[in-house]
Amino acid sequence: MAARPLVARQPNERLQTLIQEAACSNAGLARRVNMVGAERGLDLRYDKTSVARWLRGQQPRGRAPGIIAEAIGRKLGRTVTIDEIGMANGKNLASGVGLSYAPTVAGAIEQVCELWRSDVGRRDLLTGSAVAASALVEPSRDWLISGKDPQVERAAGARVGMADVAAVKAMTTALTDLDHRFGSGHVRPVLVHYLNSVVSGLLSGAYREQVGRELFAAVARLTELGGYMAVDTGQPGLAQRYYIQALRLAQAAGDRAYGGYVLAASMSHLAAQLGNPREIAQLARAAQEGARGQVTPRAQAMFHAAEARGHALLGDA
Repeated sequence: MAARPLVARQPNERLQTLIQEAACSNAGLARRVNMVGAERGLDLRYDKTSVARWLRGQQPRGRAPGIIAEAIGRKLGRTVTIDEIGMANGKNLASGVGLSYAPTVAGAIEQVCELWRSDVGRRDLLTGSAVAASALVEPSRDWLISGKDPQVERAAGARVGMADVAAVKAMTTALTDLDHRFGSGHVRPVLVHYLNSVVSGLLSGAYREQVGRELFAAVARLTELGGYMAVDTGQPGLAQRYYIQALRLAQAAGDRAYGGYVLAASMSHLAAQLGNPREIAQLARAAQEGARGQVTPRAQAMFHAAEARGHALLGDA
């Protein structure tokens, strides 16, 4: 039997173009990638030879493509997607992005920014994704047993202040109004591009503790709105990813009440649309337990109503 011919890798021309645009050497890019990795708690040891291999078409594994995109984006002063650097792997993006509930604040920032980048850069891969049944309830358990993140303050990056937080809140209000007037199909692309091009930079910036908590709270609400719009445009699998990340951002904000809302209203509603009554009840119950003593009587009643709906659909007495 004749030997199968080797398939030559294609040079990564997209990455080459961006490196030239950034006026960055291979060694310089490697250093920047290692620095971004260190911020994420990773001990990366790339060098100029590693970059040369990427340019020849080698695909780094794991979280490396997102970190490379982040490093180049910082040098260029704009958001760069994995697709732009020629390292988008359709199967990986469609399967796991946005479904993890990160254990750390740094991981949460990375997760949600990767979701936004993927949504903008590879929309076709995410819009057709199905709901991951196992991820309907698992994030609620992580949220339920997790305490408040001890610190969200960041020292590296551009300074972020309360004016930036106010801008995110104002944008959320404006986009909500536009959604009510014209529908999610018209508005959602604007929301996603704003998250990817502006909000990702804010989360990666430098902020004091109080500003950081307020920022995470505002971004949680805007991310939840992105999930709502995904449901409205017939993309439940994408909505699930946005809801999971909104829940994690609410934890970083220290806002248990809003986390409960995401579970009992947003994720529970998604479970109802998918015909999963047991998950409706479980999500609502988690909201009650996790936000106990931190919500208004009206919100608590809404949580109980959601649980009752799940039991009714199950046929429980």
